[in-house]
Amino acid sequence: MYKFFCSRSPRLGGVGLKAGGGLVNVGQPTPTPPKRGIERLASLRNEGSILLYVMVFGALAFSFVVTIAATYTTSEYKATVYRENREKAFQIAESGINYYVWHLAKNGLDFTDGTTTPQPYVHEFKNNNGDVIGYFSLIITAPSGTSTQAIVESTGWLSNQTQSRRTIRAKFTPHSLTDYAYVSNTSVWIGNDDVVHGKLHSNSGVRFDGTTDAPVTSAVLEYECTPIHGSGCQNETKPGIWGQGGPETFWSFPVPAEDFSGGTEALTLIKASAQAYGDGSYFSSSGKYGWLLHFTSDGNFTASKVNAVNSYKGDDPDGDNNVWFTVDVKTTDAGTTYPLPSNGLIYVDDTTWVDGVVNGNVTVGVANGKDIIFNNNFTYFKRDGSSNVGLVSGQDIIIPHDVPETLTLDGALFTGNGAAKRYYYSGDKRDQLNLYGSIASAGAWTWHYVSQGGSIVSGFESVSSTYDNHLTNNPPLGFPHSSIYAISSWEEVH
Repeated sequence: MYKFFCSRSPRLGGVGLKAGGGLVNVGQPTPTPPKRGIERLASLRNEGSILLYVMVFGALAFSFVVTIAATYTTSEYKATVYRENREKAFQIAESGINYYVWHLAKNGLDFTDGTTTPQPYVHEFKNNNGDVIGYFSLIITAPSGTSTQAIVESTGWLSNQTQSRRTIRAKFTPHSLTDYAYVSNTSVWIGNDDVVHGKLHSNSGVRFDGTTDAPVTSAVLEYECTPIHGSGCQNETKPGIWGQGGPETFWSFPVPAEDFSGGTEALTLIKASAQAYGDGSYFSSSGKYGWLLHFTSDGNFTASKVNAVNSYKGDDPDGDNNVWFTVDVKTTDAGTTYPLPSNGLIYVDDTTWVDGVVNGNVTVGVANGKDIIFNNNFTYFKRDGSSNVGLVSGQDIIIPHDVPETLTLDGALFTGNGAAKRYYYSGDKRDQLNLYGSIASAGAWTWHYVSQGGSIVSGFESVSSTYDNHLTNNPPLGFPHSSIYAISSWEEVH
């Protein structure tokens, strides 16, 4: 057997000999022989099946995506329409509240929507073309013996989407003189030591030498200032508001006058309600000097007959001078204790002294020609709106001679026939008077007296008046108020 050993020949390049006599391409891959016909056909069939599967599943996926997108778009559209209709329902409900503002302006104290039929009161709501597109329904709670507020609930909805209902609740409060810290039917003088926190108004002129943080208004353009209001007032014509106090940016005049005529009607209603309630609400003549009502923080009060009084000589700025005033309690009987009446009203057919701490809502009305007198401090249990006190006098509201150096009085005071005042007692002075609430005095309120030189010679050296903001939307029960109602608050309830 022969063996051949050949070296690489330059002529053959990368080609060498292979056993068996053939040539081989050295260093390169061996070419794949071509497939046979049946094998290639099978391969093409497999590739076509895969392509078909891809096309089918691709079409299904695309259809699924399109369906989801269409469903989402439809859902979003429906949600948008629903939200828009909800907003329209709210606007319809709001139009129901506005309608009742208009209705009360025309019909005073009508809380039955001008009908005799039961609630609710349903009204059509039309668009600009006059087409009915929805409705609003009103439920009305009228003022009662326990509240001066009226409540109107208005529910609005669209005809084509009745389930999208919105309800607004609005509280309507009558205009009352309790809107002011101080209001008078005559001219007034605020001294340079006086601080007023809250609105002040006079149906006549105002000499304002003190300080304030709220509007000061007068119903007159000018008035005649008399000597009772100090130096510089020698029956001179003055602007509606003038003086050395301020800030003057709060001053405004003339403005509409306020009405003090409601006291008699209010007392009549308080008396009727108190007599119907019975014991602990109505007190007839004492047969003595009058009644002392002492209130306690447990929600009760004790009514005692005043058997004897102390007398002090003084002057009345609205009456006689150099007379003996019998407005200070000396002795009382043991009295009887009662809870505050559930109707919130007490009526007394006699002169009435009050003091103590009031825990609850109560209005004390005193007969025409009779005074309400503060025997001592008279305050709320809390100044958070949980206590609400009104004093409606048939004559004057008086601070007597025998009071503490610092006296604190809370509540809304009204006298339509007299004035809120302390008599002039020569040389008798007290340090501080703190007032919290509201004072409506037909006559000029007077807490101290000054000499021609401007020095305080009787009464309180300093007076601070702070308005009780809770009175704006919640005048005391039975307190005089007008028939003009306005929205004091509103909220969406559902």
